[in-house]
Amino acid sequence: MPGYNYYETEGKPLKLWDTHEPFEQSAMEQLYNVAKLPFIHNHVAGMPDVHFGKGATIGSVIATKRAIVPAAVGVDLGCGMMAVQTTLRSDNLPDNLHAIRSAIEAVVPHGRTDNGGRNDRGSWSEAPSHLTAAWKKMESGYQKIIEKHPKAKNHKDICHLGTLGTGNHFIEMCLDEEENTWFMLHSGSRGPGNRIGTYFIEKAKREMERLFIGDYLPDQDLAYLVENTEIFDDYVEAVHWAQDFASENREAMMQATLSAVKKHLPPFEVTEMVVNCHHNYVIKEHHFGENVWVTRKGAVRARKGDLGIIPGSMGTGSFIVEGLGNKESFCSCSHGAGRKMSRAKAKKTITLEEHKQAMEGIEARLDKEILDESPAAYKNIHGVMEAQKDLVKIKYHLRQIINVKG
Repeated sequence: MPGYNYYETEGKPLKLWDTHEPFEQSAMEQLYNVAKLPFIHNHVAGMPDVHFGKGATIGSVIATKRAIVPAAVGVDLGCGMMAVQTTLRSDNLPDNLHAIRSAIEAVVPHGRTDNGGRNDRGSWSEAPSHLTAAWKKMESGYQKIIEKHPKAKNHKDICHLGTLGTGNHFIEMCLDEEENTWFMLHSGSRGPGNRIGTYFIEKAKREMERLFIGDYLPDQDLAYLVENTEIFDDYVEAVHWAQDFASENREAMMQATLSAVKKHLPPFEVTEMVVNCHHNYVIKEHHFGENVWVTRKGAVRARKGDLGIIPGSMGTGSFIVEGLGNKESFCSCSHGAGRKMSRAKAKKTITLEEHKQAMEGIEARLDKEILDESPAAYKNIHGVMEAQKDLVKIKYHLRQIINVKG
């Protein structure tokens, strides 16, 4: 028996890993809309964390022939996870972890103030010297993109390298089943990637107008770019640059985090267990006999042997997984638990007392501004993991003991 349910549509079929619970109606409508697009390859896959997004659901895996939908790729280009296991054991840790959380918060800019302007606490006012070498490796590629598309430029560029952001981005200190300590974080390409994504989404809409296709789209946010055109090539180049920036961003934050906590802990080393994976990106791959563009919008690549990270929420732990190479999912798995309520609804529904109870035993922020990220806003991670047993196997179950949010 397959782990997915099969749905016929007016276009290509849907294969949805929704055995744990039905997907919300608004998300189903988006999946049906994507399936109607004429360039979909074979089928559309929906991971068990599917929920409503912009144009396409978060949790979609969309394989396309000779076209890409920029809004399906999104604006947090290259967003993903990084985790490292250390030789530090739980019995080496102090009883009070507040100083360690404060140390991480002091070295990694997080959050957003001043509307992202000069005094924004979530970016560097001037990037530290240790980040300039990483930036120099990427700068020429960025300049090439911006010279051709000046409106795609973000004024922060290097000042967002090594910074966390807001929303569901986080840094955590965790313990696995053997009481080994891990450090884990979630972030993407920040301002530069966001600006690139937003710019090309609008470019795709203008292309639809130019080609008189816009009126035939099931959703205007499914505007697409066609392969072998200049704007398509420019988009792919820019997206790949942003994906590299996102990976470097996670590396920079992880190094800063490890350096900061070492001042408060006994000596330790990082083991060979290191994972750095995207879950918001597009890449060329071979599936069902053809080379196609695969958009993972909130999904992790899970080829046989691939390591991935599936977080639950800030209070329910995470999983380090190994891919099983299931071709029906285009060798993919979920990127998390998936939201079950919007941010606005969460802030109206979840009380601060309920949030504090859910976060008991975890050193973290406990204020009203964080209620939209409270565990109750997310699906049951254990149900999500059960629904994708044919996609990944669990290597480690991590429980967080420190959580840093923007």
